[in-house]
Amino acid sequence: MKLYYGPGACSLSPHIVAREAGIVLDLIKVDTKTKKTESGADFNAINPKGYVPALELDSGELLTEGVAIVQYLADLKPASQLASANGTFARVRLQEMLTYLSSEIHKSYSPLFSPTTSPEVREERHAYLLKRYQLIEDRLASQLFLLGDSFSVADAYLFVVTNWAQHVKLDLSTLPALQAFQQRVAARPAVQVAMRAEGLIEA
Repeated sequence: MKLYYGPGACSLSPHIVAREAGIVLDLIKVDTKTKKTESGADFNAINPKGYVPALELDSGELLTEGVAIVQYLADLKPASQLASANGTFARVRLQEMLTYLSSEIHKSYSPLFSPTTSPEVREERHAYLLKRYQLIEDRLASQLFLLGDSFSVADAYLFVVTNWAQHVKLDLSTLPALQAFQQRVAARPAVQVAMRAEGLIEA
């Protein structure tokens, strides 16, 4: 399988999940601005949505959207316990959290990466993110991970998007449990391997 990724982008989430599950992926780096792969191929021709992640299966099928990809990868290796079994209420809770992270956290960062976003909008997005992070902070104050004391695909997703805070100058100092979570996840061997492979930390 091939994972099309941008270093540090949301595609880092399925990359981490694959490393955690022991799934070997061929990594194809994409320039998210020019929409070219490292070989010069037109990424838009590969994924008409034009954004990462995209997972090309051995069958040739293309799977897009990070929350779908991480669940697919976890289901390939159920012994990794990165996702509860399909059909269980625990799986629904996982999907609930993944949806929250996608719609309320991930997408709220998007305008903060644009140089044309006004100071007023930046301030509003910062305030909105801190409000939405509070639910996560309250949860992490009493447990190690989002769904309890075991690492899941949702934790990989939260870790990746929250890493963006430093790049958009979002102050998370009022969220100590979230900060501790980030440190815990960053120390995981599989996470470090994924980040080294993307050039995000020194080899």
